[in-house]
Amino acid sequence: MNIGITCYPTVGGSGAVATELGLWLAGRGHKVHFITTDLPFRLRENYHENVYCHKVILQSYNLLKNPPYTLALAVKMAEVAQWEKLDLLHVHYAIPHAVCAFLAREMLGGALKFVTTLHGTDVTLIGQDPSYTEITRMAIERSDAVTAVSASLRAETYETFRTTRPIEVIPNFIDPRRFHPDIHCDHFHPQARDGEKILVHASNFRNVKKVDDVVRIFHIVQESIPARLFFIGEGEAMPLVRKLCRDFGITDKVEFLGEQESVACILPRCDLFLLPSWLESFGLAALEAMACGVPVVASKVGGLPDVVEDGVQGRLLRPGDVEGMAAAAVEILDSVNLPRYREACVRLSRERFDIAKIGPRYESLYQKLAGKP
Repeated sequence: MNIGITCYPTVGGSGAVATELGLWLAGRGHKVHFITTDLPFRLRENYHENVYCHKVILQSYNLLKNPPYTLALAVKMAEVAQWEKLDLLHVHYAIPHAVCAFLAREMLGGALKFVTTLHGTDVTLIGQDPSYTEITRMAIERSDAVTAVSASLRAETYETFRTTRPIEVIPNFIDPRRFHPDIHCDHFHPQARDGEKILVHASNFRNVKKVDDVVRIFHIVQESIPARLFFIGEGEAMPLVRKLCRDFGITDKVEFLGEQESVACILPRCDLFLLPSWLESFGLAALEAMACGVPVVASKVGGLPDVVEDGVQGRLLRPGDVEGMAAAAVEILDSVNLPRYREACVRLSRERFDIAKIGPRYESLYQKLAGKP
């Protein structure tokens, strides 16, 4: 099949999922066409057979304050679909990508099927803004098929938009060939010092991630056991995070790694992943950590209970319970307990979230829509 995929190419969960799915499909012999403003970040490492990238060019016009991304993307979708004879498009995020796919289909006289995957922000944030509610509902209703990454996100979509469109839950996934405890890379690894445990957090540092609570949790943990904290990512919460580190006097124990395209090279060297978010529609970062044998302490919100079994692969507590999360972290990091948690993380990630089990569900959906065996 010829499959088009549109996602945000920058570092983030939806882009990672879209890219990993595209690579898996290409490995199955399908031709995969990424239609984005830039090369998706997980495609930058190597050449991949059966993978093609079509860049959306944004033109500046004196009349317009900002380049019209959505219109340029819709035109590019239609152009690629016609030229490459795409069987369908798979767009990640209802806003704006499903709307662009709808426009592209209209330009082609209705001769283009498209699948929309809801990842969270398009429902929980943008879609609930009254300015965007109706167009988000339209994007969902006009999609030929809709998927959501968790049951909680599907339920919130139905409640928010009152849509009658069937939504299939297809969870996020990991490729165990890329995310596993024994990976060896030639570049930087975090290293513990004098028996320290390494705690890690990775995100886009949006306020909903509560990255400041990561610092507060670590501050308590490092008073009980030797520990070091690694931050992966950048974003709006960074100034507050740095201030808290200075206020607590722990700057010598915290390292900021910035945005990293190969987190799989870092995670296996860590001992615990912290994710105290107010909201997580799935928690892909937590799953990737678990696949590398890293247990998780996180908030019991959204789709995270589908990913982490409390007391088995880590602990889930109410959002904002800094002291409880710190106590859970110390308990997990105990040398008697940590191996058990590590083993459970790897086992669950492979049994339930291996791309070899999740990928065929998308493939089957594509074949059904395109009418191909």
